[in-house]
Amino acid sequence: LSATDLDEGINSDIIYLFSRRVAAQVKEMFTIDENKGEIRLQGKLDYEETDSYEITIEARDKGTPPLS
Repeated sequence: LSATDLDEGINSDIIYLFSRRVAAQVKEMFTIDENKGEIRLQGKLDYEETDSYEITIEARDKGTPPLS
């Protein structure tokens, strides 16, 4: 994933997080590197069990308060 923020300083630093709406099952199957935005599989996928996953990601800056 890639997002940009045109602010300066920590207000331009972005972290990536699973949205609060993401199902617990998805969080068990995938991880996200909060700094790089890389999503990785941490289990085995079984199409017969689940044919798709919906993953909503939030890009948030490090400002005070943080903005998404």
